[in-house]
Amino acid sequence: MQTLFFPREDIPEESRISIVPESVAKLVRVGAQVLIESGIGSALGFSDSAYKDAGAEIVTQTQDGIEKAAIILRLRKPDDAFVKRLRAGQMLVSHLDPFNAKDLIAALKAQSVSSVAMELIPRSTIAQKMDALSSQANLGGYVAVLLAAQHLPQVIPMMMTPAGTIKPARFFIVGVGVAGLQAIATAKRLGARVDAFDTRPVVEEQVRSLGAKFFKIDLGETGQTKDGYAKALTEEQIAKQRQAMAKQCSLSDVVITAAQVFGRKAPVIITKEMIEQMRPGSVVVDTAIESGGNVEGSVADEIVEVGGVKILGFRNLPGRVPIDASHMYSSNLTNFVTHFWDSDAKSFQLDRDDEIIQSALVTHEGQIVSDRIRTLIES
Repeated sequence: MQTLFFPREDIPEESRISIVPESVAKLVRVGAQVLIESGIGSALGFSDSAYKDAGAEIVTQTQDGIEKAAIILRLRKPDDAFVKRLRAGQMLVSHLDPFNAKDLIAALKAQSVSSVAMELIPRSTIAQKMDALSSQANLGGYVAVLLAAQHLPQVIPMMMTPAGTIKPARFFIVGVGVAGLQAIATAKRLGARVDAFDTRPVVEEQVRSLGAKFFKIDLGETGQTKDGYAKALTEEQIAKQRQAMAKQCSLSDVVITAAQVFGRKAPVIITKEMIEQMRPGSVVVDTAIESGGNVEGSVADEIVEVGGVKILGFRNLPGRVPIDASHMYSSNLTNFVTHFWDSDAKSFQLDRDDEIIQSALVTHEGQIVSDRIRTLIES
């Protein structure tokens, strides 16, 4: 019987957790031994006894769990001290920030740890249930709209009252990935008038299906990667995009940016000049702040004002709804483990020929086995 260990997150500001009792029960049913660090879910109302009732064993020290486990599963990437406690042959499944954390990847290689980056789970039909980036981005788009509503000095829906008719607030969503689509859906449910833009024309049908208007800009040849992410634009295309978007921003009460280029810094698409053309009281929410930001002048975890326009740059938006975010991430991890679990051997089978493993496995047996990460680090 193979042992899985879920430690407490060691970043104080992280409100999410990697495992909920419901997922423990599923792992135990397939034959896994599950170790949980004491107190992992206490802040969210999940007691140690709830985990024990689901079939987990509780350990009081992180090191105890590491020593007993074959696979360690967590949410946030580990620090150097945590990696040094791992032994050769163990597997770590976690967010790793592999495109930016070169030292971490080198340390995992040196420790001969098999590491799986949850960011690299492919966006394929079979891997949807394991796609943590999408599950968390979905909640991030929802939270972005609620933050905008909180800071907007007006109501969102149209209201017909004896004192007159209140026009609906105008939202402009830039970047129609998972977060952008959820932002559109949430804003529409609140009664907003919504326009949306993306460099990928293929998403126009999705935008319209949610009741929003697709804002078109002729940028020439654009598209998306095989994983469904937008391709990077040229400098000329970015300049043309900004020029066309400036007027739309000036007409909008709320602008929410969710434009990401996988594995690269987020493009700056909303400039200070564009913000200065917006009405005082308007709100801009930069959901890409953790990867560099889409909005010029946005600051991580701060509200910046430019000419009366508020720019919200809060990180970890899914962490503002930690119960649902934890349930979803826990499900992603559980689905990943059970997909490769051999019930007869009661162990995880690392199938190097599987497309999911080929995409998400970063280090193995003292080597960087991910071609794109190895190329990045060695360049």
